[in-house]
Amino acid sequence: MKYALIGCGRISVNHIAAAKANGLEIVAISDIKPEKMQEKKEQFDLGDTTKSYADYREMLAKEKPELVAICTESGEHARIALDCIDAGCNLIIEKPIALSLADADKIIKKAKERGVKVSTSHQNRFNRSIQKIREAVEAGRFGRMLYGTAHIRWRRDENYYKQASWRGTWEEDGGALMNQCIHNIDLLRWMMGNEIVKVVGMTDRLSHPYIDCEDMGIALVKFKNGGYGIIEGTTDIYPKNLEETLYLFGDRGTVKAGGTSVNRIEEWQFADGLDNGEKVKEEFHENPPNVYGFGHTPLYADMIEAIENNRDPYVTAEDGRRALELVLAIYKSAAEGKSVEIPLGNVSTMDFAGRFGERQKSAMRP
Repeated sequence: MKYALIGCGRISVNHIAAAKANGLEIVAISDIKPEKMQEKKEQFDLGDTTKSYADYREMLAKEKPELVAICTESGEHARIALDCIDAGCNLIIEKPIALSLADADKIIKKAKERGVKVSTSHQNRFNRSIQKIREAVEAGRFGRMLYGTAHIRWRRDENYYKQASWRGTWEEDGGALMNQCIHNIDLLRWMMGNEIVKVVGMTDRLSHPYIDCEDMGIALVKFKNGGYGIIEGTTDIYPKNLEETLYLFGDRGTVKAGGTSVNRIEEWQFADGLDNGEKVKEEFHENPPNVYGFGHTPLYADMIEAIENNRDPYVTAEDGRRALELVLAIYKSAAEGKSVEIPLGNVSTMDFAGRFGERQKSAMRP
């Protein structure tokens, strides 16, 4: 299967590695910075058969890839995705799927019209730990789901934001919830039944005056099934990433996933006694080298199979939209100082531009 990648930044290495691991023919990579493309070609020994394009539209026209991964800044995801769909390409879109619900809806609508598959890169759904927990959810082992919590306690310093000027902007990124925390927010909504009634949120910019957006967010979520969710996300932790955890509490089960990227089951108790909690914790205990985890390779395997068998991917564009909607709901609630109901109308990150005042531009650029 012919594969191409658009955007050769920080996350692209995980995508290229996953493409190679799944035997895809990497026909091209694209980036507006030639040095980034050359760096990735050398890093992965791609050779002359992998072409480099500054213009992704030219790449689409000449190479006609069957599967494309979009790994650009978040604000460009929707525009590029629509061009790729017009070219008949199946897509893996890095999170978030877009920065507005209107753009997410355009992607979903056009993909259906053109008959192509779109997957959002919420790769933590493929963690062995998360798959084990999902199995318990689908089997009804938790009983009545009471509430769940998602905690993302990470650090991003000024150097991180200096590496790319789009980071931390409303136009191209969003803040901690949209960028760093959306994976765990996705897991919480998925595990708790997806359907949400109401969201109450608070956000702030506590220690990053050189970005536009929030570096801390807290939210309460009321699910349609009667359960509740609690979200706590921040990039303010000193001196380094501390943890990413997901708790699920039912009237017949308690589970905690933790570690670098919820790769470890750290609590496993069920009233049905079907398995040994200590053995489960021992078996589902991975230690990935970074917060990206091991999920990209199985996500790619699933997407390839979905294309070949004409089925939906395990993580759909609609799933990406749900995660986006929840983050935007928190932003809207925080900005308006009141609860908001789901479904949202057409909300975008740009609706909140200027909320925390001017950033210290001199700290970001020489």
